[in-house]
Order: sequence, then C-alpha cells, then structure tokens
Amino acid sequence: LLLASVLLISASPALSTSPCHGGCAEVDSMTEAVAGQGFLLGCISCKKREEVPARTTVDWHFKPLQEDKFRHIFHYNHPTADILHEDFAERLRWQGTLNTDVQVGAVYIHNVTFNDSGTYRCTFHRTLFLPVADMWVVVEKEVELTVVSAANRELVSVVSEILMYVLIVVLQLWLIVVLVYCYRKIWDEHEAREEKKAQKAQEASVVF
Repeated sequence: LLLASVLLISASPALSTSPCHGGCAEVDSMTEAVAGQGFLLGCISCKKREEVPARTTVDWHFKPLQEDKFRHIFHYNHPTADILHEDFAERLRWQGTLNTDVQVGAVYIHNVTFNDSGTYRCTFHRTLFLPVADMWVVVEKEVELTVVSAANRELVSVVSEILMYVLIVVLQLWLIVVLVYCYRKIWDEHEAREEKKAQKAQEASVVF
C-alpha cells in the first residue's frame, strides 16, 4: 500500500514535488507475486534537487532463473512505452511518472507466470540540464521476484487476526460476567424486597 501511494503521488506531474516535501520516496518493490495475478514492479529514483530540469528514460531488463544474461524487455521514453521481448508481449504496462522528468519507473505485469521468476533490473538514464553544462546520471536498481501459487500471509496479518479473535472471546466472556453480575444484583434486590414485605406482613399480624 505504501508503495502504491508513493507511485500515485509521484506519477502525476501536478503532484510530483521535491523529496523535502515528501513527494518522492525511494521505497523498495515487493518481491513476491502470485501466479495468474498482476504484479507491480516498483522502481523509484528521486532527484536530489527538484528545481533542476531533467529528461529521463527508463529501461527494464530481466534475467530468468538459471540464466546468466539479462533480456531487454521494456523501454520508456515519454510518451512512448515499448515492450521489447515476446515473453512479455501484451503483459507490461507503464505505471511510472507521466512526463519527461521520470522519477517513478514502475511497470505492471499482467497474468504473472512461474517463468517470470528471476531478477529484474530497472535503469534510469537521466540528463540534468545545468546552467554550465548538462550532466548525465545512470541509476540501476534490481528486484528479485519470486512467483508462488498462493500468497503467503504476513506475520503481522496473522497476529492481527489472532488478536482480533482473542479480543472477541474476551469481550464475550466479559459480557457474560456483566450479565451474571447484573442478574445476581437484581435477584438480591428482589429477595430483599420480598423479605421486607414478609417482615411487614408479620409485624402487621402481630399488631392485630
């Protein structure tokens, strides 16, 4: 969720701001995908100085398990997004910044398969337009993706669910205790009233 929020903020030209304003944060990508579902490959490279104009292109390469070489699978040069490998044809969609000054280079994989397991490398080729001379910067990041048949539940989720059930049980027990206490209190008050009535009746019979 955090990554998705950052991507949504940073992907919009109108909302993209400098790191000091919290508009860009280099959050790591998730690394586990479920076969048959979609998966967001995250890759973020924030500029240190937002006021410096820049133009950036992004390339994605993929190295399957048991292989030594990377395959060039995707290239983004705003506004053009090109899928460059047949294994990913019709399955990749650009989910990054929608202008020339790219800081979020995420791509979305549709219909993930077990063959998609491996190492993904995203590369930012950034040209900074400085007053004196242009500067070229290259940033590389890698994501080790594992494809599983079913999502593994996170420990936090499991603990939260256990605590929820424990809380429900405790509340039910507390409610039972409260009901028993209230019932006994009402019953004691009823017994006290009946005892007073009996005493008054006895005193009245003695008088007469």
